[in-house]
Amino acid sequence: MTGIRRKRPADPDALDAIEPPGNAETVAGVLSVTVLVEVLGVLSGSEVWLLGLLVFLPGTASALCTVQQTRFVAAWTTVFVSFTVLVRAGDGGRWLDRALLVLLTLALGAASVYACHRRIGREREMLRLRSTAAAMQRHILHPLPLVTDDVLVNGVYEPVQEDRLVGGDIYDVVASPWGTRVLIGDVQGKGLAAVGAAFAVIGAFREAAHREPTLTALVDALDAAVVRHNSYAEQTGEDDRFVTALVIGVDAGVEAQVVNCGHVPPRLLHEGVVGTPLLDTGVPLGLAELAVEPTTVDWFAFPDGSTLVLTTDGLTESRADDGAFYPLDERLATFLDLSPTELPEALHRDSRAFASDARRHDDVAVLTVRRSPRL
Repeated sequence: MTGIRRKRPADPDALDAIEPPGNAETVAGVLSVTVLVEVLGVLSGSEVWLLGLLVFLPGTASALCTVQQTRFVAAWTTVFVSFTVLVRAGDGGRWLDRALLVLLTLALGAASVYACHRRIGREREMLRLRSTAAAMQRHILHPLPLVTDDVLVNGVYEPVQEDRLVGGDIYDVVASPWGTRVLIGDVQGKGLAAVGAAFAVIGAFREAAHREPTLTALVDALDAAVVRHNSYAEQTGEDDRFVTALVIGVDAGVEAQVVNCGHVPPRLLHEGVVGTPLLDTGVPLGLAELAVEPTTVDWFAFPDGSTLVLTTDGLTESRADDGAFYPLDERLATFLDLSPTELPEALHRDSRAFASDARRHDDVAVLTVRRSPRL
């Protein structure tokens, strides 16, 4: 169903956090620095005392190289300094200083190897954690594109915090007995509590989309999931959350159904025109008890070959330095020649160029829903 080739997960023992140099590069670097120090020593007449510059080699290796490479650099530095002190000392005085130089080189080499070992251990642990988080993300937010008999869904998702793989924006696609159901949403607030609410909505959507024959019943199930999550959050001292969402249903008909729960309205691209379907806007998920009227479904034309653009407010509320909001409709009109596969990434890059990093305060999700032609 996913229609995408997944890369093989990285080996957690691989040193991917900082790519170490090759052995040939390491040897070439060490020899180059050694020759440079020797030349400077000969030119200055202080060959022995300039050897102190070599003690920086193991420290540099500990930050960039593998443990084996750092051991080689430390051993080379210790042997070379000891050889130079013993063979090229010149006069026989100041042996204490020379002995201290050798001992200092040996000690710094040992400390560098230990520091490298600790660094590699931390990197491996971080890789294991990120590998686990990436596996969780693949189960929580399915990799795009997603393909069903009715639509092709593509998009881009970026948490505002680069070190966080999952944020408060959510999306999902389910091929149900009543057609394809598409969800995009935005959890109020940030942090782990917002992520917990996002999990609750996605889990409820995947279960209820196969069970509920109508979008109104599906949205009611999502609202109940948020209410249950908030009830548990209150018991643990966390704040209540609400979730803005669009739930769209696409089947073999020429129209699509949608329930808008306080979310950014979709844009419809068809025959070179950007339009916004006229929709009623209901209350966000988790606040249904405050609604004056029951949940209603809107219908709009969604012909073959047309594309829906779904976004979260992380895109529409991006601001330039002068405070202007990102002009989504205006920018979409300039990207009409792009395919639905290329459009989400183009919008994302454009919004990043439009808004300074200091004004990006929310996650960004952009989806395109392409109506599959009927054969």
